[in-house]
Amino acid sequence: MAAPTMEERKACWAARDEFWRCLDTHTEDAPRCEKLRRSFESLCPQQWVKYFDKRRDFLKYKEKLESEGFHPTETAGKS
Repeated sequence: MAAPTMEERKACWAARDEFWRCLDTHTEDAPRCEKLRRSFESLCPQQWVKYFDKRRDFLKYKEKLESEGFHPTETAGKS
């Protein structure tokens, strides 16, 4: 598989950003973003889609930790 050209990379990133903006705007209604998801998947290599999905999950988790703080459970660290 050849590496994507600069134009293909830019199109992929733009599709990703548009999809992510939709998810941020419609947090409770993610199916509204399905068309953008399909566009994102069609413009980006499959491995990139997997990476970007994991990256978004991590960034949202990090954002939550930074805003709410870390609260260990009662059983954490006990054996």
